[in-house]
Amino acid sequence: MFKNKYLYILLTTAACIGSTPATAQTAAQGYPAKTIRFVIPFPPGGSNDIVGRVTATALTERLGRTVVADNRAGGNSIIGTELVANSSPDGYTLLIISTSFTTNPIIHKLPFDPVKAFDWVAMLGVGPNVLAVTQSLPAKNIKELIALAKARPGQIVYASTGVGSNAHFGTELFKYMSGTNMIHVPYKGGGPALIDTISGQAQICLSSLIQAVGHIRSNKLRALGTSGAVRTAILPDVPTIAEAGVPDYETQNWWGVAVARGTPPAIIQRLNTEIGVILKNPETIKRLRGEGAEPVVKSPDELGKYVIGEMDKWIKLAKVAGIKGE
Repeated sequence: MFKNKYLYILLTTAACIGSTPATAQTAAQGYPAKTIRFVIPFPPGGSNDIVGRVTATALTERLGRTVVADNRAGGNSIIGTELVANSSPDGYTLLIISTSFTTNPIIHKLPFDPVKAFDWVAMLGVGPNVLAVTQSLPAKNIKELIALAKARPGQIVYASTGVGSNAHFGTELFKYMSGTNMIHVPYKGGGPALIDTISGQAQICLSSLIQAVGHIRSNKLRALGTSGAVRTAILPDVPTIAEAGVPDYETQNWWGVAVARGTPPAIIQRLNTEIGVILKNPETIKRLRGEGAEPVVKSPDELGKYVIGEMDKWIKLAKVAGIKGE
């Protein structure tokens, strides 16, 4: 249901942007003239926080003005996202967006329109998830996990970063494709979800690799499979979930930047250009790849089309997997 309406909004907005180059150039003169706030709508410690802070630090150096990372957690990113939707469209309040941005409309009644309220700035990167379990769980691989879950229907608890999050939808996809029944416990971000999985309060967490790899390397969690189409160089000995027992399973995390609708096009282009330079910097590439994320450069228009495509994909999953709104 999103596709036609949102594509129309996206394309008509792009046409308007392209028609006012003189106005856009004037609006961008002198930008930035003050501190920029980069809203991260999740708690510290998760993938959004890590990618967001790397970007904020690099933008500070590129723009010559401080870019402050501001964690505004709550409602599976809805609180922080609404803050940006209602902010002045002047380029001084940025928002990191990710999968939850495209799944929240399916689950929640939002206080903003996920497309009409925003302009797209730039893609930051993509990265696989990793299905990790607490060390006390006897399952040592995906097939053993599936067998255990089928032997204990409704008893194994999986943690997610919130209702409608990538972890929620990704694990529900795993349940649907593996024929298992596990209990969902949502948390306010990736950090808290991992902490309770480590402690054994929850047994499973489908986490972004970027936030879980340190816990896996320190043996606080056991990695059973990654969610990409191919194995990741960060954990080369860990098979993909597809090759380990759930054929054709694939999901990924992604991160991008958005601003309030009406932000001057030239400011958006300035930010897109600077972020593009940052993502091509060898140090940034090394840092993000070291955390399990692959930098990806896209134009504002390309990011907008990607976001709408993700919305359509998750709507289809919600239908076949029986995921319902609250």
